[in-house]
Amino acid sequence: MKFVNPQNDFAFKKIFGNEQKTSILVSLLNSVLDFKGQNKIKSVSIANPYQVPKIDALKETVLDVKAVNRRGESFIVEMQRKDNHDFAKRSLYYTSKAYVSQLEPGVQHGYANLKKVYFIGFLNFNMFAGDNYISRHLILNKDTLKQEINDFEFTFIELTKFKKKLSDLTTVLDKWIYFINNVQNLTMIPQEFSNLDEFKLAFDTANQCCWDAKELEIYEYMAFKEYEDRMYVQREIAKGVQKGIEQGIEQGIEQGIEQAKIETAKNLKALNIDVNVIAKSTGLSIRQIDNIH
Repeated sequence: MKFVNPQNDFAFKKIFGNEQKTSILVSLLNSVLDFKGQNKIKSVSIANPYQVPKIDALKETVLDVKAVNRRGESFIVEMQRKDNHDFAKRSLYYTSKAYVSQLEPGVQHGYANLKKVYFIGFLNFNMFAGDNYISRHLILNKDTLKQEINDFEFTFIELTKFKKKLSDLTTVLDKWIYFINNVQNLTMIPQEFSNLDEFKLAFDTANQCCWDAKELEIYEYMAFKEYEDRMYVQREIAKGVQKGIEQGIEQGIEQGIEQAKIETAKNLKALNIDVNVIAKSTGLSIRQIDNIH
């Protein structure tokens, strides 16, 4: 078997945003948000279901996953591989936009009917200090630390900090993070996943043999585009470093020439050579020469 990389935006949405396989997303959400008992999500409807976009429209296509459960609560799940240094603000924007969009445009009432929005971000970079690979962010009362305003909740999973091996996986969440991080390097379904139906479905969906030619074309295009973007950034960094080196060398040469002129003038002054001759020989001004001791 050859599996796709779920960190590819298109692959992520095919696996977790497929309206024919919502049990995958339900399992992911319950594990990330630690929903149990009555709070456990039973089913979701996907607001922007997976479909194969046209390549020329990809720049305008938002490929994150959006879903709503039976209680009307919204879930935004995004895979972010590049650190653009604005992801925190973007997550706030997406969440508030999903919250506001529950009301019809121009409606000035009905606020009591607004439902909670959960944002879940899978990040292939470090966003916060510390070693914890998962962090949950709530609106809390500063003095009591109680969550009295609870319509926004953010969970970030920093994939780069997840170091567990197959033998270390103890929870469903561990297995989902391991799947997202490593499935593209596997050639078969590990024994640790074989007894969970949602993972069997996820592995089947990630199997390239089950993808048609158009889907593989989009997948490869997205992978190439990401590679190109990464190479562009590296080239720009290299250019900046090289420019800095060249400027440093140029500055060093100029400083060396200036110092040589001063040393020459100093030696000529010691020989009582006329100051005008020294100035003509070194290119220094008479004032500069007078200040040399």
